[in-house]
Amino acid sequence: EGHGFLYETFGIRPQFSWHIDPFGASATTPTLFALAGFNAHLISRIDYDLKADMQENKKLQFVWQGSPSLSERQEIFTHVMDQYSYCTPSQIPFSNRSGFYWNGIAAFPDPPKDGVYPNMSLPVTDTNIHLYAQTMVANIKERAAWFRTSDVLWPWGCDKQFFNASVQYSNMDLLLDYINKHSDEFGVTVQYATVGDYFQAVYGRNLTWEIRDSQDFLPYSTEPFQAWTGFYTSRSTLKGIARRASSLLYAGESFFTQYVRKHPASSICKCGALKQLQSLRWAVSEVQHHDGITGTEAPKVKDMYMNNLMYGMFNVKKLMASIIFDMNNVKKNGEVYSSVYIKDSGISDVDQYVVVYNPLAWNVTTFVTVSVSHLAMSVYDELGHSVPAQVQSSAESHSTYDMYILVAISGLSYRKYNVKPVNGKQSAFIGRSVKYKRKDITRAHQQSRQLLPVVNNCYQVLFDQNTNLMYSITERETNQTVQLTQEFLEYHVNGDVMKGPISDNYLFAPNASAVPVSKAVGLEVVSGNLMTEIRQYFYSNSTSQDYIYAVYTRMYTVPEGYDGKLLCHRIEQEYSVGPLELNREAVLRTSTNLNTRQLLYTDSNGYQIQKRPFKAYMNNTVARNYYPMVQTAYIEDDTTRLMLLAERAHGVSSQGNGQVEVMLHRRLWNNLQWDLNYNLTLNDSSVVRPVIWLILGTKAVTNILYQTSVLALEHRPVVMFGALSGDKPKLPRPRQQNSVHGSPVTVPPNLHLQTLSIPGWRYSSNHAEHVRSIRMGKQKQGDADFSRVLLRIRHLYEVGEDPVLSQPVMVNLKSLLKGLGSVMAVEERSLTGTWDVNTLKRWKWKTAQYPSKGFTNSTETSENCIVTVHPKEIRTFFVYFQGQ
Repeated sequence: EGHGFLYETFGIRPQFSWHIDPFGASATTPTLFALAGFNAHLISRIDYDLKADMQENKKLQFVWQGSPSLSERQEIFTHVMDQYSYCTPSQIPFSNRSGFYWNGIAAFPDPPKDGVYPNMSLPVTDTNIHLYAQTMVANIKERAAWFRTSDVLWPWGCDKQFFNASVQYSNMDLLLDYINKHSDEFGVTVQYATVGDYFQAVYGRNLTWEIRDSQDFLPYSTEPFQAWTGFYTSRSTLKGIARRASSLLYAGESFFTQYVRKHPASSICKCGALKQLQSLRWAVSEVQHHDGITGTEAPKVKDMYMNNLMYGMFNVKKLMASIIFDMNNVKKNGEVYSSVYIKDSGISDVDQYVVVYNPLAWNVTTFVTVSVSHLAMSVYDELGHSVPAQVQSSAESHSTYDMYILVAISGLSYRKYNVKPVNGKQSAFIGRSVKYKRKDITRAHQQSRQLLPVVNNCYQVLFDQNTNLMYSITERETNQTVQLTQEFLEYHVNGDVMKGPISDNYLFAPNASAVPVSKAVGLEVVSGNLMTEIRQYFYSNSTSQDYIYAVYTRMYTVPEGYDGKLLCHRIEQEYSVGPLELNREAVLRTSTNLNTRQLLYTDSNGYQIQKRPFKAYMNNTVARNYYPMVQTAYIEDDTTRLMLLAERAHGVSSQGNGQVEVMLHRRLWNNLQWDLNYNLTLNDSSVVRPVIWLILGTKAVTNILYQTSVLALEHRPVVMFGALSGDKPKLPRPRQQNSVHGSPVTVPPNLHLQTLSIPGWRYSSNHAEHVRSIRMGKQKQGDADFSRVLLRIRHLYEVGEDPVLSQPVMVNLKSLLKGLGSVMAVEERSLTGTWDVNTLKRWKWKTAQYPSKGFTNSTETSENCIVTVHPKEIRTFFVYFQGQ
């Protein structure tokens, strides 16, 4: 969205990227930024030990190959800023004020009336200019020793600087002139420069650079007790909403694209619809800020993110509902919708439709949940056939029931289900509840074990009835059994800077090992034909009234005739955590008898897996072994793997052999002045309800399952409700599945249709023509371009991950998209759409493997709409259809 704006408005395409402030650096970045057409990338915040080592050995610059599968095809030259980070050194020897910040520190929102800001540097005068020059040159020379070329990037400024730029420049101009006039004496020349100017100078030196492989720079520590691993979990609710919003945007984009293609003469205003989509595009983009989704912002800023996300989600749901209403609001068999509405759940006593859209480009079989007011209900599909469903008491509310409807939906299409209360026999299955006595887990180990089995076609899970805790999981096909128990623990942390290291939004600083939180566990088992739900309630002792922790574990049984492979192979867990006491960090620890040697694997930005060996440190070992789990984490031994898939980001660690723990929630208060000034304390008293899917099996089986499962978890079907008006037919008469279009778009299981959208950008995809129209002042002010469809396809597997799924895939884009119309032309573009890949010449940096410097073409281009997608590749296209 940002690149589209820059290109449309100014004809400019950025070619350099920088990440000076994110807390660690992800190995997904080199791949994405290479695909976006960048020549070089700059980072700053990496672990202090590692930075010191790289600095000493002149290794702060390298060619980074983010993905092992793509290696040199998508690499990027990377510069790591030295120990001074992105700020000008602030100490100057001849003054007690900071140096080089002539405008002082910005005071928002109340600037000082006299214009004297805190800590303004001494103005440059004839008397001090030589002292200033000596200080600056000394610092430049100190840095020069850490780099291989004689070009030094000297960042000028810091946070909240240049609010009064003219004061800054009028002083620095004098200083630069002075140094350059005396360059013989000082041995340096200085110039104002962009990051691009600097990289151009380094590139021109024609050196041979070291290659860094696909390891990332996480976790990030700034000193022995400052591990920045708390932000992986801070503001869990915001992290959950941001992911849901992103998923809804993905669904809304493909839904709208199909509608525009299939219903050119629609009654819906396309420009208005694009504005609705844009409101969510912008909210989802905005929350990606490194003080947004990380949870390191002030509460009022968090509220702004939340409001913008909720507003955007409301708009996109409203758009989807109006499209369904538009396509169905004609008399068909006496059906007329009176409305399609968008609240998240709820069915009253009247006949209603549940409309379910599958945003993935695969056939999906899954359950959707709606709240109903009766136990006796029936569900029918469009043909009037009965649909498997189960109704049971809600764990949340005493006044409603949860109804689980089994839906089987082709890729990118929707189905309608009629839900009605019944008196007769044709009703949904009813889940029956059995409550077990609360057990004191501190005294349980003396008795003989009584095990309660819960079974579906894929797993048998045993619960220990003396403790009401999980005891083991058996994968039934291979008969592998893993002993497995789960408990909630809390890290107690310090909130007083006078007493030692503190935990805050950024930092995790536990003062000891985690402490178990509950002494007693209650158990309720709700069993039905389609699903069994095991509800565990964790109490601080055997008499306490309320629980702060609960786990709802669901296992699904899929009837004959449905493809139940994915549904059956997941053990779904929903947790309820909170409100926590102050200065507590809550984790769920899963302990197994797998011999993992404390090796953990987690994903990097949902794109690739990183190996995370446990490292012992002098200090802070617990916190420095926490890693981000954006979607996936797993532990394994020689034969068996236990995978955890998450629907929002968490911190994760393996603190013991066979263990994996996920941080679910944090509530912190500290008296660090900086946090108090910006109101950054994390006094989060909410209850969070994250979901994690467990998958257990051999490495080969889990490799196949996890990629599709993780996308199924992220992109769950969108559920809307429709009410009928007028004469209600007893049952809808036979009619074919109401897909949005003729034939659904389906991709093979190792590909993911990452984007199918109408961006609406108004620029010409011919660069010369676009620049010409900008120069003439003739940019199209008019309507957005609805004829251009953005298609992005991603290969999910690494080379060698699976014998079949890791193969390259040939895709015929014409036949893939034939359901949307006849494809006239396809242009392959850079990741963000602004470059034609045939004209994109990225700088090729010399390495020992590739000794020549030059330009790289990014990919072999598509002949007659047939493209080959290689492992881990992401390919982006503009598609034009006939009759547009």
